[in-house]
Amino acid sequence: MSTRGRFLGAATAVGAMAFLGTTEATSADESKPGPDSAALELQARNAIFAVDTGTQKHYDALRAELIKHLSPVIVVQNDDRGGLYTLVHNGEQESLHPVSEIFELAKSIAHAPLGIYSIIAPYLSRQIPNLPSSARLEQHDVDMVAFKGPGTNDWVSPLQAFGTTLTTARQQLDNAHLPQELEASSTQILDIALKFINESVQRGSFDMKSFENFTGGLNDAISTNLRYAAQAQIDGVDDLMKRWRGKVGKEDWPGLYIVVLSIWTTSALNQNSIIVKQFMDPAKADSHLIDLPTAQLPTDPIFVALDNLARIVQDNVAAEMVFPADRKLADALKGPEDLLAQEILHQLACPYQSKNATKKAIGAAL
Repeated sequence: MSTRGRFLGAATAVGAMAFLGTTEATSADESKPGPDSAALELQARNAIFAVDTGTQKHYDALRAELIKHLSPVIVVQNDDRGGLYTLVHNGEQESLHPVSEIFELAKSIAHAPLGIYSIIAPYLSRQIPNLPSSARLEQHDVDMVAFKGPGTNDWVSPLQAFGTTLTTARQQLDNAHLPQELEASSTQILDIALKFINESVQRGSFDMKSFENFTGGLNDAISTNLRYAAQAQIDGVDDLMKRWRGKVGKEDWPGLYIVVLSIWTTSALNQNSIIVKQFMDPAKADSHLIDLPTAQLPTDPIFVALDNLARIVQDNVAAEMVFPADRKLADALKGPEDLLAQEILHQLACPYQSKNATKKAIGAAL
């Protein structure tokens, strides 16, 4: 009994101590602040963000390495000389301007009316007159371009200075040894442009009507200059592409990528894109000819072109591996369409249905 009593007593004491200890520990734990739900949410979200950060890190690393293996590639940077062409093949590069000076000379004279417009446009009246082109003008555009209005003669000095430039070109036109037809059309453009400048300065005014009377008589002459510029570009690019096709060889040429960099205003039906496309493998031309519009022409066009092309090439492979069972998503990943485009279009078309579906999904997750 005594032994059993001691055991029970000891057990009771131990139990009491354990109970008291547990109570004290529990009380101590309860005195500490609990986990901050906002902090946990932030931590969780940062952990999720880290997934994409890691993805981008490895994606960029792949692109940087892939640039070194892109071949053959032709990079075209559109410029005033008809385009700077660069061939990248087996780690080597060759760059040149293939178009003759006739291209730049013909376009230079044809640009004279645009130069005059650029000087006088801010001083136009915002009132659109009844002219053949009036219906195609947007009043808001005119309001923004004519930001100074006709109440000042600040345009006279720059217009006279440009007139001096045109006069110098006109006086030396014979010595440029242009084709006879091109010289004649260029003479007409310069003479009529100078006439408009002189009359506007003497009168102390101009308007849309007087400007359109001036430019309306230049259609044939400008068309002649554009024809000579186009032929010069075709001839120069044709000769270069034939030479490079022989250099690259029949085995590698079908895989050729061409990246054409241009500003947005010349990106659709770009003249260089039109010419080079005929030299590409017809089965691949649509996917291997990349028109890359830029806000401004880059200082390093080759890197910009290859960097973008590396993204395109690695996305072509990724699309089929990441979305093997979804043709639409695969095409979106490998093309210029954003992956969210179709879903956004769907939701915008049926916003009520999409909101309900989203609410149900959120409710099911809670």
